[in-house]
Amino acid sequence: MSKISNDSPLIELKHLKKYYSIGKSKKLHAVDDINAKISKGTTLGVVGESGCGKTTLGRTLLKLIEPTSGEILFEGEDIAKLNNNQMRKYRKSMQIIFQDPYSSLNPRKSVYETIATPLIVNKVFDNKNDMEKRVKEVMDICGLPTRLTNSFPHELDGGRRQRICIARALALKPKFIVCDEPVSALDVSIQAQILNLLMDLQDEMGLAYMFITHDLSVVKHISDEIMVMYLGMCIEKAPSKEIFKNPIHPYTRALLSAIPVPNISSRTRKIEVVRGELTSPIDPVPGCRFAPRCEYSQPQCTGKNMELNEISPNHFVACPVMEKMLGK
Repeated sequence: MSKISNDSPLIELKHLKKYYSIGKSKKLHAVDDINAKISKGTTLGVVGESGCGKTTLGRTLLKLIEPTSGEILFEGEDIAKLNNNQMRKYRKSMQIIFQDPYSSLNPRKSVYETIATPLIVNKVFDNKNDMEKRVKEVMDICGLPTRLTNSFPHELDGGRRQRICIARALALKPKFIVCDEPVSALDVSIQAQILNLLMDLQDEMGLAYMFITHDLSVVKHISDEIMVMYLGMCIEKAPSKEIFKNPIHPYTRALLSAIPVPNISSRTRKIEVVRGELTSPIDPVPGCRFAPRCEYSQPQCTGKNMELNEISPNHFVACPVMEKMLGK
């Protein structure tokens, strides 16, 4: 797998925030102070329960949603404050694969028209033959037979629809793709095929991914690093193997314990049960947002926002209680 040094990441987020106005003065904190780096040829997995801000983070990163504040560095250039015209030259390099392949495809466009659209919009080819060659090339890369060229989305199964979405994203030869739960709407056997395709494409093209999902058993196999989000904030971040081997934050441990294990002996394993009410994401008070549901919560968990601290090489966690228990 091709990688560049951590000193020159392809994507870098610095204190990225996205707030939505609620009424006259209130703000919903959808994404709150996110810092992350993604290098060429690597995958950052973003996990958390529904409503934690994963999708908003991905779309804000791509400037499909305007950020409230913070920096989005793409190859060292801050694109956060660029307008739509200034963003055009970056669009080719930054693409997205949506969660539901059916709703993200135009039912009136054939497979060929769908994949050709970004090439036409960006005026990549002057010659129709060159465009047809590129469309067929991308279809072949994504495992779509030529006989499907004139087919429409309703005529195909979920796996082939998602392959069309991947082909559309690859048409412009991007460097970075946000994969927004690209396999959650598919059957398990098809999920494996799509994940293998994404990993093969990464190896061949050096693509960087942000892989958004709520399924930890999926993200384990595709991610180099995993970020755990809770109510808009990053609460733990570490290399994939490390976070599964040594989860620190109580919320991360609860997520991991919820992964089904197809083994009779697993009936005896401890399951971390999360109880209590969710903190409101509208103008949340300073402090750990997981504290009302955390069995380890102490007075020090309230009053100020928790900062990510490095407790071991490249393993960051925002939980002073667990840090103290570990002697960090």
